[in-house]
Amino acid sequence: MITYQSNNVTIFQSLLYKTTSLVIQTKDCILIVDPNLLPIEVSEIKEYVEKIRGKRPIYLLFTHSDWDHIVGYGAFPDGIVVASERLGNRNDKEVILHQIRQFDNQYYLDRNYPILYPAVDIPVTDDGQVLEIGNTTLTFYKAEGHTDDGIFIVIEPLGLWIAGDYLSNVEFPFIYYNSEKYEETLRKTNDILKNHNIQLLVPGHGDATNIKEEIIFRKITSYRYIQELRNAIKENIDHHFLIQGYKYKEEQIKSHEENYHLIKKELKVEST
Repeated sequence: MITYQSNNVTIFQSLLYKTTSLVIQTKDCILIVDPNLLPIEVSEIKEYVEKIRGKRPIYLLFTHSDWDHIVGYGAFPDGIVVASERLGNRNDKEVILHQIRQFDNQYYLDRNYPILYPAVDIPVTDDGQVLEIGNTTLTFYKAEGHTDDGIFIVIEPLGLWIAGDYLSNVEFPFIYYNSEKYEETLRKTNDILKNHNIQLLVPGHGDATNIKEEIIFRKITSYRYIQELRNAIKENIDHHFLIQGYKYKEEQIKSHEENYHLIKKELKVEST
């Protein structure tokens, strides 16, 4: 599963959807981000954590509430959970848990830990909110649009930016909540690059990058997709060309169609 490793950062990538998990170790703590996805993959992450942990406390960071990102929560019962306040206060938690159980039932998967929804110990409520754990500093930014409960996480002094389901090189924007909020999130890219010495960006799906120009390119590509889809809807012209450059487009076309209907609904609301 390991696709990247340094002295402090290990990136695990699932065989499914190229979904990423991270284990970050500092002198102060062990940070686990979005542990996922298959049972054997979560076990691999857990075994790695147990090997390196020592006496350090474990913090579980969740970028958002999609089932594939919270599925490993129950494997780390002593983790201190950090996530957005909205993630902790959702009223559809049972729906998300049902999605996990449905996935496991579909593929006859058994997990050696309980399927639970994260109980948030440290809620993130504001842009720029900071959590200091010894000499390790976590800065959080709201990242709404994909969902309504997403967060960006910047970890210093490592210069690590955890982007959740944004800034991917294998996915166009999957917009489950609001397209304008998604654009608002993308616009935070330049400020984050300006205010932090970013050394590595890790998206929720796809490949990490340490190239600033690549980060900006991903931002522009995502922003352009939303703008051009919105224009195509307004002008009533074909829009499927917008995903032609994506490797997995035959599977992703459903998400593109969902984007189409969501933005079309938003435009109708604006015109009334």
